[in-house]
Amino acid sequence: MSVLKYAATSSSSSRRLWPSIQKNTSSGIRLFSLGSQKQQTTGQVYEKMDDNITIVRKRLNRPLTLSEKILYGHLHEPHAQEIARGSSYLKLFPDRIACQDATAQMVLLQLLATDISRVHVPTTIHSDHLIEAQRGGKADLSRAKYINKEVYDFLADASAKYGIGYWKAGSGIMHQILLENYAFPGGLMIGTDSHTCNAGGLGMLGIGVGGSDAVDVMAGKSWELKCPKVIGIKLNGRLSGWASPKDVILKIAGILSVKGGTDSVLEYFGEGVESISCTGMATICNMGAEVGATSSVSPYNQRMSDFLKATDRQQVADSAEKYARNLQSDEDAVYDDLIEIDLSTLEPHVNGPFTPDLATPLSLFKMRVRQEGWPETMSASLVGSDTNSSYEDMSKAASIVEQGLKKGLKSRVPFLVTPGSEQLRATLERDGQLNLFEQVGGTTLATACGPSIGQWDRKQTLQGERNSIMISYNRNFSGNNDSNPNTHAFIVSPEIATAMAFAGKITFNPMTDSMVGSDGIPFKFKAPSSPDSPPNGYAAYSADMYQAPPEDGSHIEVNINPHSDRLQILPRFPAWNGKDYESLPILTKIKGKCTTDHISMAGKWLRYRGHLEHISNNLLIGSTNSDGQVNQAMNVFTNEVASIPETARDYKARGVSWVIIGDENYGEGSSREHAAMEPRYLNGLSVIAKSFARIHETNLKRNGILPLTFSDPNDYEKIDPSDRVSIIGLTNIKPGNPLTLRLHKSTNTTIDIPLTHTFNQEQLEWFKRGSALNTMTHDK
Repeated sequence: MSVLKYAATSSSSSRRLWPSIQKNTSSGIRLFSLGSQKQQTTGQVYEKMDDNITIVRKRLNRPLTLSEKILYGHLHEPHAQEIARGSSYLKLFPDRIACQDATAQMVLLQLLATDISRVHVPTTIHSDHLIEAQRGGKADLSRAKYINKEVYDFLADASAKYGIGYWKAGSGIMHQILLENYAFPGGLMIGTDSHTCNAGGLGMLGIGVGGSDAVDVMAGKSWELKCPKVIGIKLNGRLSGWASPKDVILKIAGILSVKGGTDSVLEYFGEGVESISCTGMATICNMGAEVGATSSVSPYNQRMSDFLKATDRQQVADSAEKYARNLQSDEDAVYDDLIEIDLSTLEPHVNGPFTPDLATPLSLFKMRVRQEGWPETMSASLVGSDTNSSYEDMSKAASIVEQGLKKGLKSRVPFLVTPGSEQLRATLERDGQLNLFEQVGGTTLATACGPSIGQWDRKQTLQGERNSIMISYNRNFSGNNDSNPNTHAFIVSPEIATAMAFAGKITFNPMTDSMVGSDGIPFKFKAPSSPDSPPNGYAAYSADMYQAPPEDGSHIEVNINPHSDRLQILPRFPAWNGKDYESLPILTKIKGKCTTDHISMAGKWLRYRGHLEHISNNLLIGSTNSDGQVNQAMNVFTNEVASIPETARDYKARGVSWVIIGDENYGEGSSREHAAMEPRYLNGLSVIAKSFARIHETNLKRNGILPLTFSDPNDYEKIDPSDRVSIIGLTNIKPGNPLTLRLHKSTNTTIDIPLTHTFNQEQLEWFKRGSALNTMTHDK
């Protein structure tokens, strides 16, 4: 196996002697030293926010929503910043940055290409993506540490060099660790994961970004965000019976669809918010990513204060209490849209399959299953992961398990449980919930993303076999969990997934249906209940789980083995040649849903997230073209059909550039910038679609690719995959100026189609110089 060579030390054992967990006692936020830079306390953050909000309030002369207070409170220039919801671009200074290990590799590789010596903003990296679920937590973690040693060593030492805190494999899922340690009401955080919005459960505005955005902020630059619209979601009443916080967001997903939240913040308010725990609101905010929202957030309340105290952050709660006026919306705040949910009448929902917005009330689900012909027999039940892995969630699932055990029953299907963090896992082990899961036949997986991102070495079903699983995760695209495109994954709450595991049927409704105990007597499960946090407090973190960087990492050199198949020095993308694009072939015309998973699959491909050459072999292999074929493209030079990556590589070898034609909401899903870097690396110049998901559109721009939109979506139908295309107007491209797509037909005729773009002036510099990274290093 190839290994990395580090000039910092002579042995790997001595390399590991970086400091462990540190705590900033003055603020209660766990931070790490930024060398000579002064650390901010939450009190100082709130003071600065208060000053900025006062300035902006005078300028706008209107009430502000909570998300506006957080964003405008972090403005670079509150006196001069143009503020127009839905159109202007804000320059912001986030409080912190978080990266998961799969995306962090590319972040660090970009840092290596700059002259940055130490990050300017508190940053952490979390090893939660590279652990594959196979046999169980301990075995899987041990295997992951062996297989991924090269990458883990790279992450640890590069983190130490740049002043980044590193949470090691086994410490937990990024979002749960952030909630337990770093998130605070009113804060602004960016993260290289689309579910960074999970922090909204604790009143922090967490926003998913690509790695290039994170690098800018690490370098001390302000971060740019299109000023989002605000969708107010008023929660009335309170949940009861089997209804859970998960059902709130499942219901909302059905209302908004996977793109209804694009360029908007979902802002929760109303009496119903007070009745939901902090971790429950985190579940709701987490899945805001599934409707395309920029972020989600809820107002500061007693439930948040209780959680802060339970996680040893009393001083943060005290500071938040002092500035509570800025941690909730003004009374007469105006929203761009308003949704009202009556929690008192809300029932459990089941969303899926193959998309998280196909919402069905549980009472109607049995009928729909039979109408659609979905497989009724359940093949697995999976609970936990980043969306539903709190103490409350796990305890509710355990209460269902305990009822089943008392009736002499066990799970009829594989029952997989994923605690969100090692702290939580240790707490659940101490308090007995994990023992209950094991008694019923369950398997506790490693505290990692696992099956929720396709890291599941599933043996129980054959590839391609039609089957149904119940998951309490957030995403259920085709092949997302086990790489089987015929696995019907249905998203539910942990308690519903647990109850169905006893029945072995996805048509089982615990609200109305009975089970038969081992004594032959029918019974019904009682609705579960649980405390918000462990009555005896959380178990302590092992100090070995976290590596804080040294005060000075300048002596650490990170050298990448040129023969490594896991890591590769990042190549620079060429600058624009200053001309219109002429007569380019269409690599593929995509039909229907094309998520970042379709563009750059996870699962087994995660091992190549630090090697652009290798991971480009998965470009668009999950996509369906306009002829209904998966991963097929016609090579215009050979007239042969081949895989999309093979075709793109052939074009690149010929020195030919190309474009992609996309459908609606192109690039929805995760924040992975690989989905933008791969086409760029293989000579792609533009993606032309009906519409784009926010993060992916930005990632394309940052990597020098033109994301262009049909002025009339119906023009998509005018394009044949065999057409050659020209993009006219680039030589005079300006913000707001339309462009023209000229189709060169095989009949020697041409058709002109108007295109729009959303580039501002700074983003156009990325395009002209070839990438945002090129622009950063050029400006230096």
